[in-house]
Amino acid sequence: MISKMPRWIWAGAWALAFVAGIVNAVGLLGFHHQAVTHLTGTTSLLAAALAALDWPGALHFAATIGAFVSGTVLSGFIIQDSTLQLGRRYGVALLLESLLLCAAVPLLKRNSLLGLYSASCACGLQNAMVSTYSGAVVRTTHLSGMFTDLGIFLGHWLRRLPVDTRRLRLCFLVISGFLCGGVAGAVAYDRLGYSALFLPGGLTAVTAVAYGAYRLRKRRSARASTQKAKGP
Repeated sequence: MISKMPRWIWAGAWALAFVAGIVNAVGLLGFHHQAVTHLTGTTSLLAAALAALDWPGALHFAATIGAFVSGTVLSGFIIQDSTLQLGRRYGVALLLESLLLCAAVPLLKRNSLLGLYSASCACGLQNAMVSTYSGAVVRTTHLSGMFTDLGIFLGHWLRRLPVDTRRLRLCFLVISGFLCGGVAGAVAYDRLGYSALFLPGGLTAVTAVAYGAYRLRKRRSARASTQKAKGP
């Protein structure tokens, strides 16, 4: 249940939503003006390209979708589970995401679509990495589900039905993180261009290190507790 979500997941959800907000803002403001953190619009663009028999366009949009899905495949291969649990190899996944985002910068500066695919792959990896925790859906790269939940909660409140306040807090957390990331991404792109992606790349690397330190501290604490229980 969502009530069991530890603090490290709450903090990580905001940080990763912030990262996704930056990446998507840069993608929308870049030379192709395309969202990279989710696939709804990209799928519609693929459909429109197919209807217009625009084969180069269709190939591009299909490649973007494929890159995102490739990221989710990498996540499944690395983490090997669909439920968030301390001890899984999230640090490795975060570092790989960081590398993909940083690698996108020189490619995008040359107006290469490979940079867009690299960023899309990074977002797919991130979204799959934090997909679920104890049955609670946690998405950090798009907001449709979060805004839908907010509407449902408002409807329940109007009918004076019980509202899951922790889920409501999670919605506001992810939405605020993505929104703040979007603002930061727009400002950074205006000043730095595609180098703005070094910001989310660095943040994911820092998050990986912070997660590793947290995991190490918990492991040492558990080891000390076990030794104390055994006695002299």
